[in-house]
Amino acid sequence: MTDSPTSPHVNLGTPAPDLDSIALASGGFAMVAMDQRESLRAMFDLAGAGRPADPVLVEFKRAVARALAPRSSGFLIDRHYGFEEIRRDGTVPETSGLILAADALTQQDGGPVEETDLDETVLDGGVSLAGVSALKLLIIWRRDAKRGQRVALAHRFVAESRRLGLLSVLEPVVRATAEELDSGTWDADEAIREAARELSVVGQDLYKVQVPLAGLGDAGEQRAASEALAADIRGPWVVLSQGVERDRFTDAVRAACRAGASGFLSGRALWSDIVGSPDTPRLLTDRALPRLEALREIVETDARPWRQA
Repeated sequence: MTDSPTSPHVNLGTPAPDLDSIALASGGFAMVAMDQRESLRAMFDLAGAGRPADPVLVEFKRAVARALAPRSSGFLIDRHYGFEEIRRDGTVPETSGLILAADALTQQDGGPVEETDLDETVLDGGVSLAGVSALKLLIIWRRDAKRGQRVALAHRFVAESRRLGLLSVLEPVVRATAEELDSGTWDADEAIREAARELSVVGQDLYKVQVPLAGLGDAGEQRAASEALAADIRGPWVVLSQGVERDRFTDAVRAACRAGASGFLSGRALWSDIVGSPDTPRLLTDRALPRLEALREIVETDARPWRQA
């Protein structure tokens, strides 16, 4: 039985928790993303493990949660694969705030996410929000005719999160239009900054943004690019790891934190090379956990506490 919108499991009309519920004691964020859906299934296929059935995705997410959630400040998951199991088992400890993806994805089989909307099942009581601290919305940002609709979507997301008494984590990811690619005018970093100017002002609690330069360049170039990005973001922000080579993400997080970021919300940089392995629990402990610890140390040392943003 699911909860109705007036269920006691939904905090209608109550103030949202503050960001301390998904932050370290220092005020920085060391958060794990495990909300991938069809893209995760495709990763198994690319790793040579075939296209897995749903229970395989669920078990992988549970294994990631068991290994990494105790050392994270927040754990992001979708409702489709593993949310109920992880919550039922208490896999994510109270020290790691639970974040639920509230995005409905338009995505071809094995392809990238092309468009998003709000998941009405999450908003309308089709899933219990008991124990959830925050909602997350992915927005695919393009310079196209739907640009205004996406701004309205971001505003609605923030309003709905507040209605439910939850924090809002907004995640724009930029994409080129066909015209920009054809003309050679596409500049991903300028688009990331432009999207930030347009979307980080909607009142979200936390802004999740792509790493500038896709993590490339030396330390000085990364720092300069991160500072340019920081000037266009309003409120506390964290970086994501999609599109960044795994061994470059640590330096990118350091540069971003020194430029004013409050940490990271990352999935692939932690566990992408473990997908499809027959020895997932051991590799998560031996590979993914040390990566998380190294990133967490950077956050503790260099990140700007969210209250200072």
